Amino acid sequence: MNTLKSAESDAVAGTEKVLSFFREQLLSGALKEGDRLLGERELSLALGVSRPVLREALRSLANYGFLDIRHGKGAFVRKADIAVLGDFLTFCLAQQPDMVDDIMQARIAIECQAIRLACSRATDGDLSRIGGLLSTLMETLDDAEDGGAADFAFHLALVEASRSPALITIYHSIATLLKRSHVQRRIETSDTTGIRDYLVEAHREVYLSVLARDPDEAETKLRQHFAIGDELRRKSYIAAFARKGLPEEK
Repeated sequence: MNTLKSAESDAVAGTEKVLSFFREQLLSGALKEGDRLLGERELSLALGVSRPVLREALRSLANYGFLDIRHGKGAFVRKADIAVLGDFLTFCLAQQPDMVDDIMQARIAIECQAIRLACSRATDGDLSRIGGLLSTLMETLDDAEDGGAADFAFHLALVEASRSPALITIYHSIATLLKRSHVQRRIETSDTTGIRDYLVEAHREVYLSVLARDPDEAETKLRQHFAIGDELRRKSYIAAFARKGLPEEK
């Protein structure tokens, strides 16, 4: 039994060594997209791990989309697939308590910085695209699914207009959860008085502030949008509870 545990421990340590090596090589720029890794024999000797452990670690990297293993040719660095990261984060975050509220806080942090950058970096094409998505949002006010999707697309376009690869990548990685949140909020607030006017005006003001390329105003309008949205959702909860009424006493 002890021998088995020792072998498992060595395998885990060996795998971590391979993953750490790969990560450091990418961070240092020694490895780039399209580069071929050293041969299996050379790499196992250089890292001091067995070839079976090395193969398993490389297979894991390939499964995550970081490597392209070509039979008879070797392992090549590939551009990471953000969808894989998104799936991984979704699985992790879905198990956390208060996940929706936590995702909302992450969204606020990302979007508020992104919109400031967008005010100086957005191209005419970016601004035109955001304007088109605002029109789509207005056309789908009465449909929770399509409206939620349009709402998400509008905010995604704002983030993409930041031209920040880091912010865009992080935002895309939680896109599945964000889309669900947008649709759910539309469903929850559909009967709230004034929701249609609010959705139009709030998004219009955010867009106009970006057009004016005023980062302080843009962030302020965006934060107001989030705050008022939360208040409307709270009121919708209260109204729904009131409609159900208090339980009868037995």
